[in-house]
Amino acid sequence: MLEGFEESTFCHEGVTHPVFSAGQGPGVLIMHEVPGLYPAVIEFAERVVAAGFRVALPELFGTPGRPLSAGYALGQIGRACIGREFHVLASRRSSPITVWLRALCRQLHAECGGPGVGAIGMCLTGNFALSLMVDPWVMAPVLSQPSLPFPLGAERRRGLHLSDDDLKVVRRRACEEGAGVLGLRFTGDVMSPPERFERLAEELGDGFEAIEIDSGKGNLHGIPARAHSVVTGDLVDEAGHPTRVALDRVLAFFDERLRA
Repeated sequence: MLEGFEESTFCHEGVTHPVFSAGQGPGVLIMHEVPGLYPAVIEFAERVVAAGFRVALPELFGTPGRPLSAGYALGQIGRACIGREFHVLASRRSSPITVWLRALCRQLHAECGGPGVGAIGMCLTGNFALSLMVDPWVMAPVLSQPSLPFPLGAERRRGLHLSDDDLKVVRRRACEEGAGVLGLRFTGDVMSPPERFERLAEELGDGFEAIEIDSGKGNLHGIPARAHSVVTGDLVDEAGHPTRVALDRVLAFFDERLRA
């Protein structure tokens, strides 16, 4: 796994993580989901590279290339819950790791140039793209099954994992400056509840584009109720399948926002 990617380390304010990079073109930051850089996340990154983008793939936790398993995923969730870099229950503030990710986006834009960079977060990192959007060079933020804060209680189900001040900036950029937000989720996903997308629509109006894929009982495509990872683990790579349509929309979104 990760063949063709260059490995480096990126340091900012005392925080250091490995970063895997590949491709040429506008920059796209891919923030992996739980449990880490497992094969389906790497395959998604390879698709983005093949579409003509320069990908930065930081390793925030987990073991690169290790296959997904229930025990592995639970272990990494536990690590995130007790780690200082993630605040998994915070409704109105971002996790500390977003400071490091913003700096990485700044370096990626300096390296690649152009109108700006794209950023996609998934699951535990899903809402992070909103935090990165505070900076003007983040032009194409994608929230795939955003799961923070963990949806325990009504307030957290609507929570955006973002401070009130940062939300004002995000609202201005999405509504007035054209840097809209793309969101993806399955309708039956308990970790990424519908109230969160409803809140995003209330806050951002036409600046929020939502793709909600039916995973309810008896759905047309037989998508299981447990489906969670739209463009990675639960992707069905068949023309016309809703997950493939969502993947194609993500790539088109990057094209629209990042090509000069």
